[in-house]
Amino acid sequence: MHAETVEEHQFVSLDGYDIPVFSRWSYTTADPYAVTLSFRADRGRWVEWCFARDLLVEGLNGPAGEGDVRIRPDVTAGPDQLMMELESPDGYAIVEFSREGAARFIASTHALVPLGAEGPLVDVDGFIAEITKV
Repeated sequence: MHAETVEEHQFVSLDGYDIPVFSRWSYTTADPYAVTLSFRADRGRWVEWCFARDLLVEGLNGPAGEGDVRIRPDVTAGPDQLMMELESPDGYAIVEFSREGAARFIASTHALVPLGAEGPLVDVDGFIAEITKV
């Protein structure tokens, strides 16, 4: 693991199944506005969801998100659990995870890049050059 990367591993409950799913939160300074939540599907195969770090920060304390990713405290399980709704053309899933683990992960990302300090890390010219290649 590089000094520019943070990972947090935990088990989550996916769609209410009794058997927890191994998950991995990841953050890299190469994409400072985003976090990725990955679920282990099979040995060596992961399903990844990438979304705004701000969404996770906001979801720690209340409902957040209006699109394909929505996060909120789990009112049935108490304030120590968060629920995330993931929606795509391929399906819908509800993920339950530890608020403490998510908060620890976010604190680690802030240690690398504080909120509001992401801009200088983004290579806008390089991004434009990449997307305009034909």
